[in-house]
Amino acid sequence: MPLAVYALAVGAFAICTTEFVIVGLLLNISKDFAISISASGMLVTAYAMGVVIGAPLLTPFVAGLPRKPVLIGLMGLYIVGNLACAVAPSYELLMVARIVSALVQASFFGLGAVVATQLVAPGKQASAVAAMFLGATLANVFGAPGGTLLGQAFGWRSTFIACSAIGLLAAIAITLIVPRVKTEKPKNIGAEFASLASPRVLKALLITILGFGGIFTALTYIAPLLTQVTGFPETAVSWLLLLFGVGMVVGNPIGGRLTDKSLRLGIVTTLSALTVTLVAIGAFATYQIPSVILVFLFGAAMFATIPPLQVQAMQAADEAPVLGSAFNIAAFNLANAGGAWLGGYALDQGVGLAGLPVLAAIVSAIGLGFAIVAKAGAATTTSIATPAE
Repeated sequence: MPLAVYALAVGAFAICTTEFVIVGLLLNISKDFAISISASGMLVTAYAMGVVIGAPLLTPFVAGLPRKPVLIGLMGLYIVGNLACAVAPSYELLMVARIVSALVQASFFGLGAVVATQLVAPGKQASAVAAMFLGATLANVFGAPGGTLLGQAFGWRSTFIACSAIGLLAAIAITLIVPRVKTEKPKNIGAEFASLASPRVLKALLITILGFGGIFTALTYIAPLLTQVTGFPETAVSWLLLLFGVGMVVGNPIGGRLTDKSLRLGIVTTLSALTVTLVAIGAFATYQIPSVILVFLFGAAMFATIPPLQVQAMQAADEAPVLGSAFNIAAFNLANAGGAWLGGYALDQGVGLAGLPVLAAIVSAIGLGFAIVAKAGAATTTSIATPAE
C-alpha cells in the first residue's frame, strides 16, 4: 500500500480521535458543567450533525479543486475547531465548537477515500479505503483511550489541545507525502446533486443509515454501561476503550478483504455480525468477562462494516464520486446522531443502560433486512472509476 495512503490515515486518526474521545469524557464533562449524562451525550449528536451539515456545505465547493491543498485546508479548520473546544467556557459553546470541528469530516473522508483509490490498482481499491480508515481504527486504539487518560489526569480540555496538535501533524504529513492526483474538472453542481437522488445512491445511503444506526445507541453510553451495570471502576474505561479499538484494527481489514471478494458478501456478513454482537452485549451486560470479550467484538464488527458501506456508496455515485463518498460519511454520522439521540431518549423514558444494546441491535437488524431485500451489492464489482484529469 502506498505510503501516501497512510498519510491520509494520519488525518483520519486526528479527526476520529476528536469524534470518539468524547465518549470517554462524558462523565468528566457532565460533572464540570453540572449537566446530566444524557445531556452530555448530546455532544455526540452535535458532532454527528456537524458532519451531516458539512457534507453539503463544503464538499460541493471543494470537489473540483486541487485535492491535496483542500485536504490540508480541511485539517486547518479541524485544528481551529478543537482549539475552540479546549477554551469553551460553557456547555453550549462547547457544543458549537464540536460542530465546527465536525464540519470537515465528511469532506476529508469523502475526498480522502477517492484519493486513496486513485493511488492503487483497481482490484485493491476497497483495501485502500480500509487502509485510510485504519487511521480511524487506530484513533480508537490509541487516540480515544489516550485522550481519556489525558483528560482524567489533566482535565478534559487538555484532550482537545492534544487533538489540535495531532491535526497539525496530519497537515504536515499530507503536505510532505501525498502526491498531487488527478482532479475532476468542475461540473454542474446541480447535476451532480441530482445524481445523488438516483434510486441506486439513495438505497446505498439508506443502508448506511439503518445498518450503522444502532451503533451509537450503545456506544455513546458504553462508559456508564460498563461502570454502572457491569461493575468496572471508572479507571478501567480507558483500557476497555483500548480493547474496543484493538477490535476495530482486526475488523477493518476483514471488512475490506470481504468487500474485495464481493460487495454483497461484505455488506451482509458485517451487518449480521454487528447485530449479533449488540444482542450479546445486552444479554451479558452484568458479566465482566463476557463483556470484555464483547467490547472487543463490538469494535471489530463496527469497523468491518465501514469498507463495504463506503465502497457501495462510491460505486453507486459513479457520476459524482467525491460527493457520493462525502454524503455517505454524512450518512454514517446521521446514523451516529440518530443513534445517540435514540439512546438518550430511551434513558429519559426509563429504559435501563443494559437495554440500549438490544435497542441498537433492532436498528441494525432493520438495516440488514433492508440490505437483503434491496439486494445490496448484488452482481457488483469493487472497482471504482478513477476520475479523469
